[in-house]
Amino acid sequence: MRNIKVPYGYEPAEALSKGTLIYYDSFEHTSDIQLDLAVQQAEQRSFAKLVLYPLHEQSTKRMYAEPVSAYYKREDRLHEWKRDRGYHDVAIESWEGRRKKYTPVETALHHIMDTYRAPYFLYVTPDMANLLASYASFEAWIVKVRLLLSAEPDHIHPRLTQYRQRWDWVGTDAT
Repeated sequence: MRNIKVPYGYEPAEALSKGTLIYYDSFEHTSDIQLDLAVQQAEQRSFAKLVLYPLHEQSTKRMYAEPVSAYYKREDRLHEWKRDRGYHDVAIESWEGRRKKYTPVETALHHIMDTYRAPYFLYVTPDMANLLASYASFEAWIVKVRLLLSAEPDHIHPRLTQYRQRWDWVGTDAT
């Protein structure tokens, strides 16, 4: 380690980027344009990192009660998209794929909080936001994470209304 001399009273500049934006989705029907919009939001809102968190097929089946393609196929598509676009600051979180089973949202968030830098923003579709708000654990974790919805919701779950100060949608500049 080198000794660096700095003037008396010097304080290092504060980091301009903040926290982590986590795109939490199955990515079954997510288009390249929607992925690009997430990157654009991460850049506009000065996030240090965008993390794509694809859900395992067991998680998706429990959440939506509909089948999805294999996890590795959806993950490969995300890697291909990232490579084609040249996005170096986008991470694809494969933890749920290694678990190979249903992962509750609170377990996924606990892993994310242990791995990435705070503050945490969960980027979700309005349908996913309403679904997450319907879970009993919602009130426990919404105080630690803010939601950023990819579009304006048509209908809002009562718990989302109760925690209105904890979420925005991409059309607002409140964050």
